[in-house]
Amino acid sequence: MAEKYMVTLAENLNVINKGVGAGFKEKDPKPVREMVEKIIKSEPDWIDINLGPARKNGAELMPWVVNIVQEITDIPVVLDTSNIEAIEAGLKVCKKPALINSIMCRPERYEAMLPLVKTYGADYVALMWGPTGMARDANERAELTTELLMAAQGLDIPVERAWIDPIITPVNIQQDQLMENLTFFEMLPDIVGAIQEGGTTKSTNGLSNISNGNPDHLRPILNQVYLCMLKRKGMYSCIVDAFDPIIMDICKGKMPWFVDLVYGVMDGKEYELGAMKKEEVDVIKTAKVILGHSLFSESWLTI
Repeated sequence: MAEKYMVTLAENLNVINKGVGAGFKEKDPKPVREMVEKIIKSEPDWIDINLGPARKNGAELMPWVVNIVQEITDIPVVLDTSNIEAIEAGLKVCKKPALINSIMCRPERYEAMLPLVKTYGADYVALMWGPTGMARDANERAELTTELLMAAQGLDIPVERAWIDPIITPVNIQQDQLMENLTFFEMLPDIVGAIQEGGTTKSTNGLSNISNGNPDHLRPILNQVYLCMLKRKGMYSCIVDAFDPIIMDICKGKMPWFVDLVYGVMDGKEYELGAMKKEEVDVIKTAKVILGHSLFSESWLTI
């Protein structure tokens, strides 16, 4: 049976990338174009334009970047900044409905931003960050989801326009929150159904957050394995490194051996590691670390 396709949002057009950041700052289209041309070779479904806070010139910068992307490709864009003026400026020039990344579950944010969703026909990332910060468990994520979706309902915005983001946390400091996310996604269909009969919503996340703070050589396997876990729990999409071929293949329903190993660990299956290939052993060991079956240390692949 073919694996379910997962929508990909390429994260690479990002101000933290040295070349891209310089292009944004200097309004130099060359490094921006080069990055977009490289991204589209991986065939993502969306391109995330991450300006960061963009407090000074965001309202001028966002439409400039959107127009560069649209000159090169018809892949739709994600407008990723905390600057609301920059978001609206980008929405005005988008040729296709955009995805706003993101709207926090804080009244001062969603009351200002949900009208943009309504006016411009956009979708939005519903970020599970409330007045006191990040949700502490699956139940609090459910409460924040309900609050934000109900606020959207008040503007006749259907639940289908929301992409729920539970917030991925680094495995080395908040492993328990990774498990709360998996529990939350088991609850999500019932939450949405209670708000809008027959309604379904989308979901997304910043996948690479799980590996933040880890050595560079360990980051890909952490991202790849947790992607499989989220996929099994119904995650619709991920903001991903479009240049990681394993991640892109998993999202596109390929790599069944990899996915099956992760699912096996989730189901409690025991493996005889001595008879397996190293790449298979690495997947199993990493899955156990993420699930909390093994103690986290930066040497988990070698012990």
